[in-house]
Amino acid sequence: MTHFPKKIATAIALAALTTFAVAADPIKIGVDGPFTGGSSSMGVSMRDGVRLAAGEINKAGGVLGRQIELVERDDEAKNERGVQIAQEFINKEKVTAVVGYINTGVALASQRFFQEAKIPVMNNVATGSVITHQFDKEPENYVFRNAAHDSIQAPMIVEEAVTRRGFKKVAILADSTNYGQLGRADLEKALEAKGIKPVATEKFNIKDVDMTAQLLKAKEAGAEAVLTYGIGPELAQIANGMTKLGWKVPIIGSWTLAMANYIDNAGPGGEGARMPQTFIREPTTPKRQSFIVSYLKMFNPKNSRMDSPVSAAQGYDSIYLLAAAIKQAGSTDGPKIKAALEDLKTPVEGVVTTYNKPFSKADHDAISANIPVFGEVKGQKVVYAYADDQKKASEVRMKK
Repeated sequence: MTHFPKKIATAIALAALTTFAVAADPIKIGVDGPFTGGSSSMGVSMRDGVRLAAGEINKAGGVLGRQIELVERDDEAKNERGVQIAQEFINKEKVTAVVGYINTGVALASQRFFQEAKIPVMNNVATGSVITHQFDKEPENYVFRNAAHDSIQAPMIVEEAVTRRGFKKVAILADSTNYGQLGRADLEKALEAKGIKPVATEKFNIKDVDMTAQLLKAKEAGAEAVLTYGIGPELAQIANGMTKLGWKVPIIGSWTLAMANYIDNAGPGGEGARMPQTFIREPTTPKRQSFIVSYLKMFNPKNSRMDSPVSAAQGYDSIYLLAAAIKQAGSTDGPKIKAALEDLKTPVEGVVTTYNKPFSKADHDAISANIPVFGEVKGQKVVYAYADDQKKASEVRMKK
């Protein structure tokens, strides 16, 4: 048996401990979203979906033998707060990757810092079409997304209003944020492709509580349906304003009409609203069933309801996509993870879909137009608007 002097033995033991500590260092993933304020029902649902996925992965041994550590920050849906958080994630927390972003404006303001630092960003809720194209002119792009962008949603909304339901006179009501105004432009483009010009195009601000002026213009112009781009609290004011005016025409809009703070604040006046959804809370596959059961058990939300099922599902899937890329790369190095995301070899079974080659170097959007379906607010929850979509939901809709 070899005997080392005490000092050397201690040094060897310390070195072994240090090596073990380095090997077992957690993989830090930044989680950025609005956990307070009007967008919080999306932010909290997304964060909880992320927590659920990270917990499952850690329980199964982690990634590369390391645990995932979530570094969560509330951006309050403010661009300047998002910028501060981005710098903190990079310089102080030294994150490997970032998931989140609910608000298009916050994403666009923040992700340039990760682009410069070569840190992958997985947008799991924000839908502005430009988000994944912000750095198209640069040789490498570190921004990915697993939400249905507005260039998918806007044509779906127009198809539903004009082709399926035969409305020729439609009004657009969109909020004044980046999200609302980029969405409005996408809606106008989709309407133009059908040879239709909106009879009224009206704007409103976040926290507005009276939509009478905008609704009267739409009503006087003879609108048969109102197409919306906004978030829950203000969308509820549109429904409430219609009730007050005694004017009821269908509301068809972006996926945010599914937010709990639209459904609850609009009450009976919000019934019948329709919107594209990547996920409707029904256990149509074993994976969805297990996700719904685990989510409700872990977070015990009010009235046993996910505030924003789409945000929760996409948050959950975003972590599994990143974990698959880190595993394939065999590294937490940003450029290697990015390269792995652009060429994922193994399909990733998610809640929204099974992701089979979801990204390429030229395409950083995981969701294609064949994946979303139409939801409808019915009995204070979102259900499938069409029986065919419900049937299709039990099949796995992969990216086309």
